[in-house]
Amino acid sequence: MPKGVIACSLLVLTFTLAGCNFLSREPDKAVTATSIDQVHWDDASVRQLRKAIDGRAVHGLDRMKFIVEGQPGSVEGEKALNRSALRYAAALARGASDPARLYEIYTVPRPKPDLLSGLAGALSTGKLGDWMAGLAPRDDGYRNLSKAYLALRKQDDAPGPAIPDKGESLKPGGADPRIPAIARQLVASDYLDRADAQGGSYSPAMVRAVQHMQADYGIKPDGLIGTDALEILNLSDADRARAIAVAMERMRWLDRNAPPTRIDVNIAAGRLLYWRDGKIADSRKVVVGEPENETPQLGSPIYRLVANPTWTVPRSIQNKEIAGKGSGYLRRNNMAWKDGWVVQQPGPKNSLGLVKFDMKNEHQIYLHDTPAKQLFLEVQRQRSHGCVRVEDALGFAEMLARDEGVLDEWHRARATGKETFVSLPREIPVRLIYQTVVFGEDGEPVIRSDPYGWNDAVAAALGFPSGQTYRLRISGSDVGP
Repeated sequence: MPKGVIACSLLVLTFTLAGCNFLSREPDKAVTATSIDQVHWDDASVRQLRKAIDGRAVHGLDRMKFIVEGQPGSVEGEKALNRSALRYAAALARGASDPARLYEIYTVPRPKPDLLSGLAGALSTGKLGDWMAGLAPRDDGYRNLSKAYLALRKQDDAPGPAIPDKGESLKPGGADPRIPAIARQLVASDYLDRADAQGGSYSPAMVRAVQHMQADYGIKPDGLIGTDALEILNLSDADRARAIAVAMERMRWLDRNAPPTRIDVNIAAGRLLYWRDGKIADSRKVVVGEPENETPQLGSPIYRLVANPTWTVPRSIQNKEIAGKGSGYLRRNNMAWKDGWVVQQPGPKNSLGLVKFDMKNEHQIYLHDTPAKQLFLEVQRQRSHGCVRVEDALGFAEMLARDEGVLDEWHRARATGKETFVSLPREIPVRLIYQTVVFGEDGEPVIRSDPYGWNDAVAAALGFPSGQTYRLRISGSDVGP
């Protein structure tokens, strides 16, 4: 099994969600002044609304204010009650924040429920509480996050970090009562194998794991566990609660009726899941954009496979990475100028490798192979210029071609040695999402790093203060996309 909980981290992508967003500039078209007038309230329904809102900590929404305004019996009072109910219903069903406003790019499909019709039906049957309870995700993952959040919330003001700083660095070979807690967090972060986490001494395997972690965060990789290393390893209960609340919010953004055949990529974890007819058919590592060249959160389908692809170097990479390099560099990398662009020809040195998974989006983001196989051995795989590099991409292309009935055509395309396109009979939806909470073998949530710092905006929208300050400082990306 891969390190730590990597295999289990895939489970975070099983979530399929629904909802409606009350912050959108374009409210649900069904919510019109005329139709709102047709919804009527009674005292029992108001009590159910208040009870639902009072219990919002179950969804990590307890830091947000949801005020119940209005009273039954008057047009204006009932309109105010409608607005109060729809605002909270929208937070449960589609998220309390709008990712399209939090991020420059967000095109992952979101649900568009008719909340007004649902509200009207719930009021007519007197079951407003039941209706609201069914709006949030109802899968085991969401429930586990909710339980963990409620438990941490009770300890939100607990003093001190989980692993205290004693003021002196822990040196290799030393014994310390903090070792088991340090080892657990290294395992959870995928820096240490579970088998190497036994014992009470600072073992050579742990030293290597700490050095790897230090290098990823821009700290001198000396293997000493001092203040800096502990700050990375440590998460207070408040930090954990914040991360879990953000994870629940991200889940509420996603469509519960996701296509049964699709590809999900967790950008934060560097992991891909291939779903086929509602079941997980494959999972593998991916390399995604480095900080400052982030892979955007997109919903974008694969529509064809490209065998032996050429790579037209984008202007941004051409100007930053290739400008000033002579003809010798171009020859060594099988590159040439063509119509004012640098184009890399097919072959083993091509930055797209031997297969490209063409996707439909305006951001020039796609999945592809890579000659830089060593990057898949990294724990933090945010090391590209924004596109998604797939582990054993040829094997993955073979799988997709077989499943889509174009395997013979794919084999012929590969055999040409030239750039050749194989259209898929149907597009395969791809969702590039970002989730920093994964699940261990026991189903419990595990907090992973936030490589892009993208949790901050979501946490702020939910009413949380800023969290950890240490960010990845990854170096070693290559010229590829």
